[in-house]
Formats: sequence, structure tokens, C-alpha cells
Amino acid sequence: MSENHSISRLDFQRSIGLFGATSIGIGGMVGGGIFAVLGVASEQAGGSTPIAFFVAGLVAALTAFSYARLSVKYQSAGGTVAFIDKVFGVDDFTGSLNIILWAGYIVTTALYASAFSNYAATLLPGGTNPGPSLFRILTMTGVIIPWAINLTNAGLVARSEGLIVAIKMAILLVVIAAGVPTVSLERINPSTWPAALSILEAGMLIFVAYEGFELIANASADVRSPEKTLPRAFALSVGIVIALYVLIAYVVVGSLSPSEIIASSDFALAQAASTSLGHIGFIMVSISAVLATFSAINATLYGSARLSFTIATEGELPASLESRTWNQPVGLHITALIGLGLAVALPVESISALASAIFLAIFAVVNAAAFKDEISVRWVKSISAVGVIGCVVSLVIVVARSVTSDPIAMKVLLILLVLVLGAEHLFLKKKRKPFTG
Repeated sequence: MSENHSISRLDFQRSIGLFGATSIGIGGMVGGGIFAVLGVASEQAGGSTPIAFFVAGLVAALTAFSYARLSVKYQSAGGTVAFIDKVFGVDDFTGSLNIILWAGYIVTTALYASAFSNYAATLLPGGTNPGPSLFRILTMTGVIIPWAINLTNAGLVARSEGLIVAIKMAILLVVIAAGVPTVSLERINPSTWPAALSILEAGMLIFVAYEGFELIANASADVRSPEKTLPRAFALSVGIVIALYVLIAYVVVGSLSPSEIIASSDFALAQAASTSLGHIGFIMVSISAVLATFSAINATLYGSARLSFTIATEGELPASLESRTWNQPVGLHITALIGLGLAVALPVESISALASAIFLAIFAVVNAAAFKDEISVRWVKSISAVGVIGCVVSLVIVVARSVTSDPIAMKVLLILLVLVLGAEHLFLKKKRKPFTG
């Protein structure tokens, strides 16, 4: 089939406009991430937390620019996988990256599950300080129910995603509107900020909160007027979320004392809402967080199962992952099981560092792909080059910080890399097939 025929065939399926594409990006980012990592960032960066979120947002914006360029040229449901394989070819390097991308979604499943259990616990009597048993039960609930939904009706939560996004956005805007007037400027005064390196470390530690805008690329083949719509959707979604995150961070660190942030780091946003809206504000945010993280787990399980299936059909994962169990790809069960294990075994800070490191590495390669693919416009190449530098420097900051203060995350990352690179080089490359996505 010719390229032109393929594109014309896709034209009949184009049903997503600017609003829909932008909503996909915002929904992908404002999921469980902000609820999971806000306390982590606030505890480390204190009054400079809004700056930390802004810096992380700049790195995301640079990467979104590269995604926009590549999405227009390579309109495919394969998204990140398609970009990497199309630009660099299919080899050990790209095969390993695709598997690492799947691992990134497994880790984000764990992050969302941790946030789900922490916020769900606050809705129970005495739940602001849940014991290990309650935490494990809630974590299992947060993963097993979405897993079961994927077995029976994978679109059940997906069809309600628009409503869930609207609810959580509305609640977050109410919290911001009510909280801004109550902010204590003394708590965000630059004199109280930590060293610049600590601010950067906090920003990169919670970079995973911006993971999700790349989902627009997976819908690129269904977007109307993609040459105009895709760049605008990436820019709008990332820009809106940067503003949202900075304002949320401003309210949290301006409303809570350092000791209060430490005491409520697992549910910091709900605690901040209670200072301006009382207990009803606390409950509103907790319910919003439970809904958001639940839907994020469901969507991540759904997407990662299909990602693993696609990678397996290309010969970059064992052939057994091409099979189905209970009418769903085997990758669904693997993602749920490992994600649950990580959520129970690791603290939120370690999971966040691990997820941020993985996506910074992947995004560095996507920026490099945009740099390599662009041959005519110098300023475009320059932005992609800055994106590469930004992601690499950010990755170095995360790794350096974790080596000294959070070695668990880096040990898990090292084990992951050894397993992936070893399997790819020794076994999987023999059955690899040309990429056709």
C-alpha cells in the first residue's frame, strides 16, 4: 500500500479536533501524577515548589515541541515507538528503548496505585495515618479492580474519562481560587528557598507529573487538520498544565507550614484545601484524587497491555507476549502484577524518581529523533537540540540525587537496564521484525 493511499484512508477516520486533542494531553498529565508527587516536591523544595514545577514544565514543553513535529510527519497510533523506530531504525538500541517505555508505564501504574491508596485512606476513619495492612489492601484494590475492568469491559472507565477529567479540573480550580487569597507570602519568600540545585532536583524528581502529553501522538492519525491541530494541541495542553501545576504548588506551600507538609506529604493537596475550604475541601480533593488515580490506572493498564503486545509482534519481546489470556494481552497481567509489587515495596519518592528517570531518558531520545529527522529548518533543530540537553541534564540530576539519597530507585533502574539490554542483545534481536507501524 502506498504512503498516499494509507494517509487518504486515515482521512475518513479523522474525528478529533483541537479541543479533543488538547483534552487528551491534559487528561494524560493531570491524572494521578500531581496527586502522587506534590507532597514529595513540597517536602524537598519548600517555598520554591512552584519554581520546581515550572522548570520541569519547561523541559516538558521542549519535548512537546519535538513530539508535535514528529506527530505531524509520522501519523501513527504507535506514537513514541513509531518515532524511535522510524527515525533510528530497528536495532538493539531502539528495541531496548521500546521495552524501557513499557517499563515506564508499569512504574507509573505503581505511582498511581500509591496515590490511590494514600487518598482513599483519608476517606476512612483514622485514614490519614494508615498502617501497612490498610495501605496494602487499598493498593491491591486500586490495581485489581481496573485490571478486572480491563478483562470484562476495557472501555468502561475510558467512556467516563471526560467526566472524570471535568470533575478533577473543576475541583482543582476551586481549590486554587479559594486558596490563593489565603496564601502566606512569608512561606514562599525567596529567603526561605533551598539551594538552586535542590530546586532543580525537586523539579526533575516530579517530572513524571508531566508524563502524558505524548498520548496526543498516539491519536495523531485521528486528528483533523493535523498540521495545524497537533502543534496547537501540544502547546495548549502543556502550557495549561504548567500554569495549573504552578498555581497548585503556590497554594500548597503558601497554605501549609513545612511541618504540616511533612506530616501530610502523601495527601498534601487535600490538606491544603482544608485550610481555605474546611473539611469539605479536604473531602472534595480526596474524592477527586481517588477518581483521577483510578482512571489513570485503568488507562495505563489498557495502553501498556497493547504497547507490550505491539512490541512483541515486532519481535522485541518474547513470543509468549503475543498471546492472550482471558481475551486480553498477557502484558496486561504482567503490568498489573509488577506495578502492584512496586507500589507495595517502594516508597512514593523512589517510584517517582524511577518513573521520572525512565521518561526523561525516553524523551531525550525523542528530542534526538526530531533533531535527526529535521534537515531543513535550523531553528527547529536548535529547539530539539536544547530539548535533548534539557532531558539529559535533568536525567543526570535525578540519577545523581538518587544515588546519594534514594539508592533503592537507582538499584531498581540498574536491574531493569541490565535485564532489558541483556535480553535484547542475547535473545530478542534474533526474532526482531521490521517496524511497520
